[in-house]
Amino acid sequence: MKQAAKQIRSVGVVVLGNAILTFAIAAFVLPNRLISGGVTGIALVFEHFFAMDVSAGVAVANGVLFLAGAVVLGKKFALTTLLSTVLYPVFLSLFRQLDVLQHLTQDTLLAALYAGILMGAGMGLVIREGSSTGGMDIPPLILNKYFGWSVPALIYVFDTAILLTQVFFSTSEQVLYGIAVVLVTSLVMDRVMVMGKNQTQVTIITPRYEEVAQAVQEKLDRGCTFLETVSGHLHRPGRAVMTVISQRELAALNKLVQGIDGEAFLVISKVNEVRGRGFSMGKRHTAAVSDQAARG
Repeated sequence: MKQAAKQIRSVGVVVLGNAILTFAIAAFVLPNRLISGGVTGIALVFEHFFAMDVSAGVAVANGVLFLAGAVVLGKKFALTTLLSTVLYPVFLSLFRQLDVLQHLTQDTLLAALYAGILMGAGMGLVIREGSSTGGMDIPPLILNKYFGWSVPALIYVFDTAILLTQVFFSTSEQVLYGIAVVLVTSLVMDRVMVMGKNQTQVTIITPRYEEVAQAVQEKLDRGCTFLETVSGHLHRPGRAVMTVISQRELAALNKLVQGIDGEAFLVISKVNEVRGRGFSMGKRHTAAVSDQAARG
């Protein structure tokens, strides 16, 4: 039941991400004649040189790149990306028929800003679900698979290259706005992909480490790890307590530690993502583990 709900949620996020992405294209990029990267940029090239409708150009480019991704990245990728490959041109065609979207703003800078924000948000939502918006997401994902290169950085490189192909029929101002759109898109996408995954790592150095560790586990319901330490001045051996918490738990942790040892030394740092029990996996409380051990 949980797995089915998780899959429904994932599909919903992919649909929402594609809707946000295509809304940005239909409401800000095309009405203000901003040049764009991705398959939309390729479609704009097709429109200029071959008089092909933008929606049709998007469908053709998406289809070719989808086949390449299916061959290289496998069937699982093909299944998760097929939805986006279909949704993107369909949403784009529907949004372009809404006359109100063609007149939201005539300020090119405002259009470029909102286009970048919404495109980055839409693409970030889709990619963080393990899917793809199709199109020019696919070459970066292929390179990421073989070389481990950053997907947002690669998308920025590919989008910039596509922008440069449009300089022959665009003004220098359009090119500059287009680069701004690509840059904002990459920055927002990068933030959306790690949104909600950032955690805070705290290392607590105190001679009362046993009490601190027990309090963290009982009061905050967070696990701890002991690290062997040696003091730099007197070379005394000891232990530090390391734990990972959310940002909102930091104040509670600090109050907890200060209540045990007012001279405790805390080292606090941000971590981009934490995987494992209690974070990417459900919590399993100490009591449950003890009962299982007793039965085993």
